[in-house]
This record gives sequence, C-alpha cells and structure tokens, in this order.
Amino acid sequence: MTDTAIATVWRVTLADGSGAALKLFHDSGLANEGPGLDWLAARDGRGAVRLLRRAGRAVLMEWAPGPSLGDLSRTGQDMAASRHLLDVAQAVHAGSAGDLRGLPDLGDWFAALLKLAVAPDCPVSAAADLWRARDLARGLLASQRDVIALHGDLHHDNVRHGPRGWLAFDAKGVRGERAYELANAFRNPKGAERLQRDPARIAACADLWSAGLGVARGRLLDWAAAKCALSIVWRARGPVAADAEFDLLSLLLDVPRRGQAA
Repeated sequence: MTDTAIATVWRVTLADGSGAALKLFHDSGLANEGPGLDWLAARDGRGAVRLLRRAGRAVLMEWAPGPSLGDLSRTGQDMAASRHLLDVAQAVHAGSAGDLRGLPDLGDWFAALLKLAVAPDCPVSAAADLWRARDLARGLLASQRDVIALHGDLHHDNVRHGPRGWLAFDAKGVRGERAYELANAFRNPKGAERLQRDPARIAACADLWSAGLGVARGRLLDWAAAKCALSIVWRARGPVAADAEFDLLSLLLDVPRRGQAA
C-alpha cells in the first residue's frame, strides 16, 4: 500500500492472475485528476497503463511493476531513458488530435505564471528570468499549434516498465500544443539535480525530443523554460522570493534556440 496526499494505492491481483493498481482518492473531486483518467481511457493502452474500471473515488488500472525511466537515469542510463521517454510520447500521441472534449487548456494551467508577482527580496537576475519566462509563456499560449490531447506531466518517474513495455501513468489530461508534452522532462528525474543542470544533457534532449516529436527545437525549449517558471510560481503561492530552481530556469532560457521554425 502507498499513501499519498491525494489517494491510497494498493497492488491487487485480478481473477486472471495479472496485477493491477487500485487507487482510492481521498475526496470525491479526484483531486482534479478526472481529466487524466479520461485521457487514460481514450488512450486504451497505447503507450499508457489501461484504465480497467472506474467507480466514484475508486479507480482500477493496469499495474506496471517497474523500474521507472527515472531509475534508469539515476543509474547512469539517462540517454537510453530519454529515448524510451520519446517512444512513449510518440505512442500516446497516436490518434490524440480528436479527443479534446472536457480537457482543460494549457492556458488554464499557466494562469498563475501570467499573474506573476516577484517579492522585493527576489534576486535581480532571477526576477529578470521569471519575467522573461512569463513573456515566453504568453507568446506560446497565444500561438499554440498542433493542439492535441496531452498527458500533461510526462517525465521519467511517470513511466514504468510492465509486461507490455514502457507505460505512462499519473496523467493530468490537458489540451495543448504537442511541443509542451516533454517540457517538464527537462526538470526530471528527481534526485538527479546535477544531471538536470548539465548543459550538454539539456541540448542533447532538446535535439532528440524535438526531432522525434516533429516540433521546433526552440519552441520545445521555450515551453521547458515556461514550465520551470510555472513550477516556481506554484511553489511560492504568492510573490516569488527564492527557489531552488532559479539556476535551472536560467540554463533553460540560455540554451541556444538554433533550428527554431517560424
């Protein structure tokens, strides 16, 4: 059993002997994960765990015992993990352009960053980066292209290995630009902060993921910087004064945007 802030999860055995995860949310609102469950149902197992049954606060889904792609990255196999993550993104995007009903829009998510407030004691350079990222987000949202149904939080520790291969889980479910899908992966996996801040790794992932998703490299990096800034604002819950990812935001903003399409 695993107890989280929003749910309790048990590993259970089905009648056919296969494993499954039974997730019981603590409140009937499903902690705003309802769109993610709808997204999983629409995927029907394509690159993601299968949603087997859903009733009220209880959800039964396919079990992927692991390891996670985060485990691979943390044990020296980061580029292999990055390639597997791309494979999963390509799989979950197959046929995802037409099932957008009921999903929130990326614009809803980024509302906090668009209302950015910086505290007087925030370092000047960090404040400048945050304003720059806010402006990037504003431009990106106003010019979204190739809008599809996104997992919304596709990163290394939200992909685990199972009998059917590498599978995504913990989807948020959001309507937005394809280039956003791996934006949060630049900030992951957790526990590998030095790796996240390696400029060569950032550049290599940008090359790999932009080519594999068929999106502009510069636009992917802009989304990555915007998402990093959004996470900083979410954590602050008010005017931003300090954060452990100020340096990562600076790195993401300064990666050369070569190859960016118009």
